[in-house]
Amino acid sequence: MNISDIETFLMLVRTRNITKTAESLYVSQPTVSHRLKLLENELGVVLLSRRKGYKKVELTAKGEEFVPIAERWLALMNETMALQTTGEFHRLSIGCTNTLNASSLAELYRRISINPDYRLNMKITTHYSFQIYELVENHGLDVGFVFHNLHFKNIDSEPVLREKMFLVQEASGAVPGERVPVEKLDLGREVCLVWETNYQIWHDQNVTKGRPVHIEVDIYDLLEELIRVPGAWTIAPASVAYKLRERTGAVISRISSRQSPPDRTTYRIVHRDMSESKRQALSVFETVMREYFAEKGWEYLGSNH
Repeated sequence: MNISDIETFLMLVRTRNITKTAESLYVSQPTVSHRLKLLENELGVVLLSRRKGYKKVELTAKGEEFVPIAERWLALMNETMALQTTGEFHRLSIGCTNTLNASSLAELYRRISINPDYRLNMKITTHYSFQIYELVENHGLDVGFVFHNLHFKNIDSEPVLREKMFLVQEASGAVPGERVPVEKLDLGREVCLVWETNYQIWHDQNVTKGRPVHIEVDIYDLLEELIRVPGAWTIAPASVAYKLRERTGAVISRISSRQSPPDRTTYRIVHRDMSESKRQALSVFETVMREYFAEKGWEYLGSNH
């Protein structure tokens, strides 16, 4: 099997769209179709189906079965290729949610990337929490950072970061005060990003109380763009709140309600059958991460190993 064919298949699985896959891989649409056809011919099965004239594709039953195999194969190929590189650099594949990558860890990645003393090569990808669990379970990722502590047979989970939730308001329409009562906020101006289940329960009970959310988004970039709208506000964990203030000039306050919003906890997950080389790479990454969190004044919860 060809690594380009596998990467194309996995990108098609993520986008379900030939045009978006071609754009993501910087190749033509015919190249995407050709690579998929080569892979299917080699395997002797149909992996994806699409209606004539449509760019959207759907996984077949065999395609569903092949996804974890392709992820494991790609991970092994990347490790094999890493053996050919000069020097003793560790390689670590990291999966995070969008908000963690964009607002919390981007600076950490930059710090590692510009310092050759860390001798760490990283592959960084963005997924939803449940996808990260599946990828770690199937050795498609070495380490994942998620907001949900789920129980998987082969996964070790450890809390690494706990953050308070803050009210973030567009400056011109901000309600003044160190603590702003939730009743003073205009629900018609909220930009809501669902952080995790416990927060959503709190939000439904204390903020919307059965009323519809004005705007709900699922990525940090949209949150940053929409918080610039006059009168807009959101509730976000500390790392995101301070990032929004830095980028948009928003006002940060604590929110006052009958019940305080729950803290957001980030969990680090790894496969229990992690190789020694990957554990060494993870140790380097977590050492830098502890220092980075300390500089930011964030509460690091992980063990010191």
